[in-house]
Amino acid sequence: MPVAVIADIVGSRLLADRVGGQRILDDTIARVERDFPVATRPLRPTVGDEQQGEFARLELALAALVLLQLALPDDVECRFGVGVGTVGIVASATGDLHDGPAWWAARAAIETVHDMQRRVVHTARIRVVAAAEEDAATHAAVVLANAYLLARDQIVVSMNERTRRLAYGRCLGQTQKQLAESEGISQPAVSKSLASTGAAAVIAGFALLHPQGIHERPRG
Repeated sequence: MPVAVIADIVGSRLLADRVGGQRILDDTIARVERDFPVATRPLRPTVGDEQQGEFARLELALAALVLLQLALPDDVECRFGVGVGTVGIVASATGDLHDGPAWWAARAAIETVHDMQRRVVHTARIRVVAAAEEDAATHAAVVLANAYLLARDQIVVSMNERTRRLAYGRCLGQTQKQLAESEGISQPAVSKSLASTGAAAVIAGFALLHPQGIHERPRG
């Protein structure tokens, strides 16, 4: 089932360099798309600090979004609304517009993340909502996904920038030795960082979401 994704920058109005922050986000999205090319429509800027994109399946979206979270530096952070449902196309004078239940669900999802951050779970960054017309099995799967995401977000938000880089590399198949060399640290230091921060669980979760290998494009 297709999914729509809406993203925005956490605290964008407080960024000292809003233009620089947008450039960092654009460059990081492009990097993730090169490393993990699974989006049917990669995230692209729309209005303000908002990005929109589409994926063929929920697990692909969740795998790609954690890579984006891991790849971003400390001073630029995003939250995401993921909508599960059908995607429609509406012709307009400026080109095709993507619309439909998946997009309405994604909008509800990102609004929920905003509210959760303010009130209940400050570390919440991703929320999934299924369109009302989806079947019971889809809605049940979304509940499980959201439970997983609450824990994953807590771990990722608590990581420092180096640990996120290490986790990103391991998700994409780099060895601990390769990561140690790139960071100028020892292999045991890499292992300790991944184990002590919960990064190993995030990496294992990524592998479950996309077990067929990072270089294989999904079939819709």
